[in-house]
Amino acid sequence: MAKTGDQAGAVAELGKPCSGLPQHVALIMDGNGRWANARGLARTEGHRRGLETLRRVIRHSVSVGLDYVTIFSFSSENWRRPSSEVSFLMSLLKRFVQRDLSEIHKANVRIRVIGERNNLEESILKLLVEAEEVTSGNTGMTLVIAFNYGSRNEIVRATKSVAAKIASGALCADDVSEDTISQHLDTAGIPDPDLIIRTSGELRLSNFLLWQAAYTEFYFTDCSWPEFDEAEYDKALSEFSHRERRFGAVEAKVR
Repeated sequence: MAKTGDQAGAVAELGKPCSGLPQHVALIMDGNGRWANARGLARTEGHRRGLETLRRVIRHSVSVGLDYVTIFSFSSENWRRPSSEVSFLMSLLKRFVQRDLSEIHKANVRIRVIGERNNLEESILKLLVEAEEVTSGNTGMTLVIAFNYGSRNEIVRATKSVAAKIASGALCADDVSEDTISQHLDTAGIPDPDLIIRTSGELRLSNFLLWQAAYTEFYFTDCSWPEFDEAEYDKALSEFSHRERRFGAVEAKVR
């Protein structure tokens, strides 16, 4: 989706697309539990409020004209959390698919899921596959859901796939390139993120899109995910539009 005109450096008013927008925004939705603890609430309430934020963010992403949005919904390390919290998070996933899929589909949004699938409970996997299949023909924004996702695991799986092709003779080792690896990642066919936003003041990637983030811009905000609103989102998008992106070159390049 091309962004043209004289509007670089600002997010368009009233949800209209503007130039200078990133093509792909990735979101690390951090701080639900801390938000709840600070208010004397159960951590589950923080996750519930976080889901409300996610709904608003998806709608706003569509309204401003983003092409791809990736959400770090559940990491492969999150299984280490207390079983009661994990169960609640799974119930939120089910609620999201069952209640929000229809709206997402009507908005012409396509859903794509990345992450390890082999060890998922069948009912959870069925929900994720359903979301992909129902929206597979949509041509608007792509919502990438990183579920049971860990970037190192993704790279290992991609490397094993490449190694298996070399062993079978389908691929020559001398022909392996960065593109070869990229094509075997879960994100094959998806452009690398232009901007990663992380809430709650933490300054790290937490095993998220490590390969894909080689030249990504970052925006860190102290507000927790339940507090993240359209104004803070627009602030991140506006700041991105002022960044000079050189991709290793001397002069800035348009990507």
